[in-house]
Amino acid sequence: MSDLFDSSSSFSNNDNNKGIDPELAELLMVEKQKAEFNAQIHEFNDFCWDKCVDKPGSKLDGRTETCITNCVNRFIDVSLFITNRYAQLLQNSLGK
Repeated sequence: MSDLFDSSSSFSNNDNNKGIDPELAELLMVEKQKAEFNAQIHEFNDFCWDKCVDKPGSKLDGRTETCITNCVNRFIDVSLFITNRYAQLLQNSLGK
């Protein structure tokens, strides 16, 4: 799965920023996050399309539309759960 929620960007580490303008580093980090977000959207589309669409037609029927909506919502729920769990584990390991 994509690193959409990854807060440990290579641009946020000061050791990697030697000689890089802070504004440029911030811009690069924002652009990286945009690219990761777009990659996540494409991943949702691919997965849910394959799961829900039997044969493309001129419009989506109600069942297909519901399937795609539910699929994307569950995909987002799982992504958030994993990200939150990872952050929790990281906090616990830093607290020790």
